[in-house]
Amino acid sequence: MSNDPTQELAGKVAIVTGSSSGIGEETARRLSALGASVVVNSSSSVEAGTAIANSLPGESLYVQADISDQEQGKALIDATIERFGKLDILVNNAGMQFRSPLEEFPHDKWTELLATNLNSVFNVSKPVAGYMIKRKSGKMVNICSVQSELGRPGIAPYAASKGALKMLTKGMCTDWGQYGIQVNGLGPGYFKTELTDALVKDAEFTAWLENRSPGRRWGDVEELVGAAIFLSSNASSFVNGHILYVDGGITSSL
Repeated sequence: MSNDPTQELAGKVAIVTGSSSGIGEETARRLSALGASVVVNSSSSVEAGTAIANSLPGESLYVQADISDQEQGKALIDATIERFGKLDILVNNAGMQFRSPLEEFPHDKWTELLATNLNSVFNVSKPVAGYMIKRKSGKMVNICSVQSELGRPGIAPYAASKGALKMLTKGMCTDWGQYGIQVNGLGPGYFKTELTDALVKDAEFTAWLENRSPGRRWGDVEELVGAAIFLSSNASSFVNGHILYVDGGITSSL
């Protein structure tokens, strides 16, 4: 077994949910560049998702599926196995954000946010676990957040969903580790993505972030995916139930 994650991914099959943009897209590209066959997924953005899948250097497949729906989550797994005959890596990246004072937070957005950020992980991971348990091996990486640990005004439901995802990750490890499955979380700090574009353009928020974070800057997505590759490879074969924060130090500093 190699400890070099760049040598471990050739021939692997990976699903990256919510991979038509941002962190998911970059992760899919890096996995493909290292030799994995990659399934790109989105609930909409069919044209963008198809274009991304077609642009990857390795074998790829695009599957449109709204994985907040249980049946569509299972259909994503079935399509992967039908095409590639196996599944080694699941990156649960699909997510959304909605900002509002908590006392004004729309109930329908609460429901949608929890379905997207939390239910979708269960809907996909459960059938994947059934497959991986039979094989006695597998990797799952859940995209958590610094909001798995920290709150900020206007995003309490998002923080609740990511805090729950942290504990779901630990529970998945506890139940499935005995079957040779490693389930870990990746906790991004503040990265420049489509999801944070409004905040990047907000001079007051950017000044706050630069003063608040030991890194004194926004992160670039390329700086995050190396950790995702580590958690997807045998280099992390004895890492389980861990949340790896890639945040410029923001969770370490008051």
